[in-house]
Amino acid sequence: MKPSPRPYAVDRTEEEWRAALSPAEYAVLREAGTERPYTGEYTDAKAVGVYACRACGAELFASETKFDSHCGWPSFFSPLAGDSVEYLEDRSLPGRPRVEVRCATCGSHLGHVFEGEGYDTPTDQRYCINSISLTLRPTENT
Repeated sequence: MKPSPRPYAVDRTEEEWRAALSPAEYAVLREAGTERPYTGEYTDAKAVGVYACRACGAELFASETKFDSHCGWPSFFSPLAGDSVEYLEDRSLPGRPRVEVRCATCGSHLGHVFEGEGYDTPTDQRYCINSISLTLRPTENT
């Protein structure tokens, strides 16, 4: 997994991000914070649609890849497209290296991806994503 090239397609100053996002959104999306488990609006969502980056609107995950991992955050087994997210090494927790997931369009923090932990998914991966990093665009019933 390689990071996307920079600069980002959506490249704002931190002042512009602060003006565009709520304080809670800014803390997660721009400062790599984490919302409390089981508090996010999409943790248990079942609606059909596409999950987009709340900061820039880039499409990230399809609802068909969402599954209930009982971890407290929305979980997906793959991104919508391979280049829609980027991956960075995260050693912020002592003794537990992780892989951070960011929006490849604007560089905003989304969450983390975990592999090889026995997930019953086609990819054996769990993208553990903060609800506050996402916006659900429901698919219209036709």
